[in-house]
Amino acid sequence: MENDVLVIGIAGGTGSGKTTLMKRLIEKFEDEVTVLSHDNYYKRHDDLSYEQRCLLNYDEPAAFDTSLMVYHLEELRRGHSIACPVYDFTIHNRSDQTIHVVPRKVIIVEGILIFENEALRNLMDIRIYVDTDADVRLCRRIKRDVNKRGRTLESVLTQYQETVKPMHEQYVEPSKKYADIVVPEGGKNVVALDMIMGCIQRHLEAK
Repeated sequence: MENDVLVIGIAGGTGSGKTTLMKRLIEKFEDEVTVLSHDNYYKRHDDLSYEQRCLLNYDEPAAFDTSLMVYHLEELRRGHSIACPVYDFTIHNRSDQTIHVVPRKVIIVEGILIFENEALRNLMDIRIYVDTDADVRLCRRIKRDVNKRGRTLESVLTQYQETVKPMHEQYVEPSKKYADIVVPEGGKNVVALDMIMGCIQRHLEAK
């Protein structure tokens, strides 16, 4: 099945619009698309207390079990289903649940650091970097983390200043050089969205 699969990587900083772009593609192609999110591959830390887990740097490559994600993506490309881990942001740890992910003709891989890892990015046929102004990204992150992840405003800002911003500058922004396409404003960029959809459509019709 491997040759029939189109793997699209969507990277970019926190709050850049990756999820919006991904949702637009899923709405358009529905059952033809499956998604792997790097966020689900944060390492498990049962050995640490909640307070200790709160202090970890979640914005550096070492925070992720990327080798497992590479293996899972290879399995999906071969036509095999996987048991994807689930990460619970409210407790800063993996949950005991998994998601049954089935192979499809189009696989979207999403995350801030997916282009930083050579083995992972080499499995992608199209690499898209969503580029958005830092102030806009921060505002979106605050709204998401406070409303959906149970964080306080103070904790979000502290994390942003201590790890998110410096790690973005050290790892995320430099990985943009590996992108085939740079999309300002993500899913709100209609021209880029139409171009990406056209590429997926051609792939589906060719098989």
